[in-house]
Order: sequence, then C-alpha cells, then structure tokens
Amino acid sequence: MKNALKLLRRMVLGLLGVMVLLPVVNILILMFTLWDVHGNGGPYSLAQETADALTKDGGGYHLRTDVQERLKEEGDWAVLLDPSGTVVWQTENLPAEVPKTYSLTAVAQLTRGYIADYPTFPAEDENGLLVLGCAKDSYWKHLYPAWDYQLISKAVPYAGIAILINVGVIILIYVLTDMKILRSVGPIMDGIQNLSMGKEVCLQKKGLLADIAGSVNRTSEILREKECGLKKKETARANWIAGVSHDIRTPLSMVLGYAGQLTDSENLSEEEHRKAEVICRQGQRIKNLINDLNLASKLEYDMQPLHMERVNAVALIRQIVVDYMNTEPEDAYPICWMTQEDVGVCMIQADPGLLKRAVGNLIQNSVNHNPSGCTIYVTVEHMEDVCQIRVEDDGVGISKEELKRLNETPHYMLCDENVTGQRHGLGLLIVRQIVDAHGGEVEVGQSGYGGFLAKIRIKIQKEEAGNAPS
Repeated sequence: MKNALKLLRRMVLGLLGVMVLLPVVNILILMFTLWDVHGNGGPYSLAQETADALTKDGGGYHLRTDVQERLKEEGDWAVLLDPSGTVVWQTENLPAEVPKTYSLTAVAQLTRGYIADYPTFPAEDENGLLVLGCAKDSYWKHLYPAWDYQLISKAVPYAGIAILINVGVIILIYVLTDMKILRSVGPIMDGIQNLSMGKEVCLQKKGLLADIAGSVNRTSEILREKECGLKKKETARANWIAGVSHDIRTPLSMVLGYAGQLTDSENLSEEEHRKAEVICRQGQRIKNLINDLNLASKLEYDMQPLHMERVNAVALIRQIVVDYMNTEPEDAYPICWMTQEDVGVCMIQADPGLLKRAVGNLIQNSVNHNPSGCTIYVTVEHMEDVCQIRVEDDGVGISKEELKRLNETPHYMLCDENVTGQRHGLGLLIVRQIVDAHGGEVEVGQSGYGGFLAKIRIKIQKEEAGNAPS
C-alpha cells in the first residue's frame, strides 16, 4: 500500500502544480493580450495626446500632422467643446450624426459613455474639453463603474480563501472519483515488486484493473513453472553426472588394475610395455576428469561442503610446489618459487584442500598446454588487504583472440543453450568456482615470461587479538 500512497501523493502534487501553473499562464496571456491591444496606451492616452497636439493661433486651431495621420489610420475622430458646449474645432472625418452643441447633461453623458453610439473619451484642453470618438465596435464602456470599498480592501484574502476552497473541492472530487483505481493499483504494484524478487503472486481479480491483476497472476504462474522446470533440469543433470561417474568407476578401476599388471609383466615386449603405460596414463586421466566433473557439478549446485579455516597462504602454496617437485621430477617442467623472502605470512580464510586443488589445476594447465616443456613460476604476494597468487609459465602462451574467447565463450557446464563453440576442459572452470566460493576473483592473461598467466586474489583475514600467528 506504500506504493499506492506514493502514487496518490504524486498525482495530488501534479494536480496542485497544474492548478498553480494554469492561473499564472492565464495571467501572462491576459497581460500579453492587453499589451497587444492597448500597446500605445489606450483611448484615454490618445485623447490627451490629441489635446496636447492641438494648438490655436490667429488663423484658428491646428492639429499636429502625425496625430492626424494616426487618427485616420485608427478611424477615430475628435471635437473640441468650448465652455458653452459648442463645437469650435473638429476633425475632417467627423460623422454627420454627431451633434455640434451640447448641454451640461449631454457633456456629462459623453464623458462617461457614448455620443450617437460612438464610445467617447474626454481630455482636458486649455481652450475647453477635447472629446475623442472611436469606432462603434472598438470599445465597450461600463457606464456606472462603482465598487464597494470594503469589497476592494478584502479582495485579496477573499480570493485566497476562494482558491483554497476550490482546490480542496477539486482534490476531494478527484480522490473520491479515482479511489477504486488507487485501491487496485497498490496490490498490483506490490505484486510486480514481488515478481522481481522471485516470490509467488496471487492477486484478486476485481475492480477496474482486474485484467491487469489477471495478467500479473498468469505471469507469476509462468515464472513458477519455468523455475520448477529449471530446478528439475538442474537436479537431473547433477544426478546424471553423479550416476555416470559412479558407474564408470568400477570398470575404470578394472582397466587401470589390469593395465598396471601388464606394465609390471616381464613377458611383454618393450613396445607392449609402452602401450600398457599409455593405457595407465590415459586411464588415470579419465579418472581425474571424472573427479573434476563431480567437483565442478557440486560447486555449481552448492553441494560441495567448504571446510574454511584460517591458513597461511604462503606456507600452503609452498607445500603445493614442493609436492609437485617430488611427484613430477621431469626436467621438462621445472617449477620456480618466486615469492619474496620478506613475504612469510599471508593469512586468509580458505578451504585448504580446495585451494590446493585450484593452484594444482593451474600448474597442470601449464603442463597440459606445453607438450614441449616450460618453466612454471609460482608467486605469493601481499597486496594491502588482498593475497595474490600468481601461476605463470614461459610456454606457448595465449593470444589476445584466444584470451577473449576464454573469457567470453560459455563453458558447457554452465550453458543450457545450444551454443556452438562452447569451451571444454574443466581445469580453469574449477579454479574459478573454487575462488568464487572463497569470495575471491581470478584473472587470466599473458605472462611477462611470454607464456600463460593466472592470478588468484583472496581477501586477507585480519589478525584478531590473541590469534596472531606464532
């Protein structure tokens, strides 16, 4: 309902804005109209200007030429009355029905009204009274202008009260008229917000917005059905991977066992021994791939338990390097420990087994992609609040195009669509999944040694009082 109140508030504010804006616009339009119509000061100003431009000499009265031209252009005429009410001067275009003499009563009438239906406007002249007459359809004159002083003095507060009453009445009518819509808008907006958070929505289909409520309900049902379908697919995929892995283990163990016996047999020729060793290595590779597949699946569906503890990353990674050197004595892949001597402690919160697996995969990745051999460099760096683990080599490396494909092309474990060119190989995928589970990040690129580079960054665990490493 909070959203509905917000909507109501915005509508009322918009309505008030319109009510304030419209009078201002109307006043501006009125001012522009008056300026356009009476831009030259109006008929009273023109009457006084005519009186000022009228002069008398021995030969009679003379009106300045520019004023004469203006009167002709506007279709106006003028007369000058002496104190007795007689016309002593007139313009050439004086209408025939205009009288030449006036009584006091007629003078009083023309000063506030009309002469023969011509609106007239008087002006003071030193020789009498000048009267300006305009076309019959040019002006409308209020003959009896009288306003109560009390009304004038209270006009401003009365106008303010009237405006407030009008605003209140309009708002009341507006709210009462659209209350049904507002009651329907609130639940619909809440329902849409719940949909965005993945919650199930069921709105009552009533009121003016019943069709929209029904559409929201159908959308919720469709999303729920799709979510159930995705969960079924994920469960089926996880179960399939686990089942296939389990079913393969027994025959694979038999293959490895018999291949091992053939390798140790003295009755085979050298060529047959070589083939048996190939069978053993490839069988072991299949076994490792199955283990990788299971681990990747468990990490993907959060089924792999994490045994987090506070560990020294320097000591842990150094042990991985030592174990590799002891188990892989081949000269084709020497490994160099490049960590600075002053970096002896770098405490992080991690699962030692999984972190060993991630770094081991990076080392094995350098071996797999460099069949001609390479040197592998391992470094642990203390970077402010981050522990960075670098594994790089001086092998064949990776081009910018391959690096872009590695970063942008989806892995087949993470893509349900039929996308061509999906990435294969679980090594880097498992590394990313393990590091993600630790709240870290992985960056791959080109090594300064000319080969492949992978960086693992994990936030350093700050020392707590009484828990400083010995």
